[in-house]
Amino acid sequence: MITPLSSSCCSLSSMSSVSLETDPNPNPSSPSAASAAAATADISRRPSLAAAMAAAVADASRARSVLQSLGPRPDPDSLSRARAAIAEGLDVEAYGAVVKLDEMHEAYGRMLREAEERLAEICREEREEAAAAENEEVVGILKKAAKGKGTERMELSGRQLRFLPKAFGRLRGLVSLDVSDNLLEVIPDAIAGLEQLEELRIASNLLVSLPESIGLLHNLKILDVSGNKLKALPDGISNCRSLVELDASYNELTYLPTKIGHELVNLQKLLVHLNKLRSLPTSVCEMRSLRILDVHFNELQGLPFAIGKLSNLETLNLSSNFSDFKELPPTFGDLLNLRELDLSNNQIHALPDTFGLLDKLTKLNLEQNPLIVPPMEIVNQGVDAVKGYMAKRWLDILLEEEKKIQLVEEAPTNAGWLTRSTSWLKNSLVYGVSGIMGTGDKSPRDAYLDQEL
Repeated sequence: MITPLSSSCCSLSSMSSVSLETDPNPNPSSPSAASAAAATADISRRPSLAAAMAAAVADASRARSVLQSLGPRPDPDSLSRARAAIAEGLDVEAYGAVVKLDEMHEAYGRMLREAEERLAEICREEREEAAAAENEEVVGILKKAAKGKGTERMELSGRQLRFLPKAFGRLRGLVSLDVSDNLLEVIPDAIAGLEQLEELRIASNLLVSLPESIGLLHNLKILDVSGNKLKALPDGISNCRSLVELDASYNELTYLPTKIGHELVNLQKLLVHLNKLRSLPTSVCEMRSLRILDVHFNELQGLPFAIGKLSNLETLNLSSNFSDFKELPPTFGDLLNLRELDLSNNQIHALPDTFGLLDKLTKLNLEQNPLIVPPMEIVNQGVDAVKGYMAKRWLDILLEEEKKIQLVEEAPTNAGWLTRSTSWLKNSLVYGVSGIMGTGDKSPRDAYLDQEL
């Protein structure tokens, strides 16, 4: 028995019911639902598009009705047996009906898919046209581009844009593009055509991914994709070797591209705070030009061991990684140009012994940590007190090591290579410690230390 469909299936207002995979719990307040509703309203005011959509809806409704009346499609085993029986001349009429049923399912299924594809294309094109039509400035710019009249800078933030037309890719001379604070869900691959682009700002949109083609923007220096819904950055971003600033904060990143540090050697500013990062790739340690690194409010469990290779780093924010972040690597003391450091709201019990080497450090936040080394009474006295305490602690460690070396040196089993090594170590320790304690300018050697050593 044929079960008729509701006549409302053919109406424009019910176009969403045509899909084979209709969302059982649609959210009318979601951006996609809102944009689809807006697109349908726009189409209803344009006779030609309305007619095209009506035809597609009718075809889809007809196909669904027939498929429902046909009942279940024969499974592959039944179909194979029917064809084998027909080949043997057995009950051709009955088995032929099975084959015919399968063919009808195939034909009307294809009709349904094609109708759905036409509907999707109509909606997509209408939304793109409507989005562009909403802003006369966009239309004007694209018209100029079509006539060969280029522009270098384009500021289109806060225009409620839902789509970035592919025609933007033809703006070859564009140097700066700002489409922040819009409703963009996708950046077209055509963006790779902006060969001269140096600054791209697409913050505060609805992006869940970036195209791999963004890696073709070889002149790009500033990229701001903050405030979106990005789960990951494309591997191709590592090819943007001219990048100086990258802001990917306020997203949902769980990792960074593995090779990002090997390629972005000119990067000076990396902002990835307020994400879900649990670690930084070791390649980050190769960003020798990096001056500012902000990874606060993530889920970091630590830093790469070679973090000390960031010799130009001046500002580092590691705050609010909470219970996951417990220690700093021993190479941390190699960050000799570090001036500002925020380690607040973590679970750090002890600063690394080399911390006292951070001579240029002027701002330090250690609040909300269960610190034992240095003790809180030292921390409360400020950054200079912390540096002094850690420098003295490092000196004590060096002296203790020197005493151990002397004991080994005096043992009858000592070898010539050990004597030479300890002699070298003694000299290097004296000069190094003098530098730490701030006496390097007064004398090449310290009398007290000479006496101790």
